[in-house]
Amino acid sequence: MAAPGIRNSLTDVAGLKVGQSEDTRVKTGVTVILPDERAVCAVDVRGGGPGTRETDALAAHTLVDAVDAVVLSGGSSYGLASGDAVVAALGARGRGFGLMELPGVPRSPVVPGAILYDLANGGDKDWGEDLPYRRLAREALDRVDVDFSQGAHGAGHGARAGAHAGGTGSASWVTDDGFTVGALVCVNSFGSVTLPGQDNIYWAWPVEQNGEFGGRRPDVAAQQCLSLDDWGAAKINPGARENTTIACVATDAALTPAQAQRFAIMAQDGLARAIRPIHTPFDGDVVFALSTGQVVLGDAAELTLARLGSIAADCLARAVARGVYEARR
Repeated sequence: MAAPGIRNSLTDVAGLKVGQSEDTRVKTGVTVILPDERAVCAVDVRGGGPGTRETDALAAHTLVDAVDAVVLSGGSSYGLASGDAVVAALGARGRGFGLMELPGVPRSPVVPGAILYDLANGGDKDWGEDLPYRRLAREALDRVDVDFSQGAHGAGHGARAGAHAGGTGSASWVTDDGFTVGALVCVNSFGSVTLPGQDNIYWAWPVEQNGEFGGRRPDVAAQQCLSLDDWGAAKINPGARENTTIACVATDAALTPAQAQRFAIMAQDGLARAIRPIHTPFDGDVVFALSTGQVVLGDAAELTLARLGSIAADCLARAVARGVYEARR
């Protein structure tokens, strides 16, 4: 029977682990998504102010068709240093891409990543040249497991979701024909995740499963009278490049790079189901997609891909609400 996975998180997709670390003094953090084996990866970027690394290498026409990890980080451009630490650590373990084995030539770990802006959240950012992000990334990598905390943890530790506390959320779904889809997101949006005038009702409520973010439902009369100009609990002062929702969706279905790209594109719509407005000039929204390749798509491959992409969008919407819900508790 189709239902959320046993953990209701990204790690229900077999072959994936997640590690997180945060610094409460700095009010920032890092999330590392580590596949057991190199995984096919794609990315869809829609925000007006993204901050990323290694995303060009993920195009379907490029040489590299798999990655060694995905890193999500706070810290704006400073947070991109987190990817360097993961590359160094995985390279020391002998992981990475190599055209051929040559004595004395290390493999090159492929570690795409994205950052969110949490520099103005009141934490101590007087770090000079000693950035905390390499340390946080190593800590997160050392903590990878199938179980991880949601809410104010990892890259979502210092985030804000509109007027509410932001956070890291995750959700999953197992289809009745044996495919698993999962999502993980760090919510730092300009837009609101809750309905105008109903701050405990999440935009993602229609796809909620088993009361995972409170189980509350909107006042139908109030919902029918919503103004298209009323964004509810969005940030009062958006600030250019200061808002970003960064995410990773995954499936155990065996996808080609091109199919993974379509999977990412479809999944990105989950943000539009959970945040209003989204993909603004002030946001840097990025969604990565991973395929661990453990279940063959079968004869109706493209139809199955369409189903999985739609499920990924719903999982991502649920993950957004879960992350903020847990951060607000």
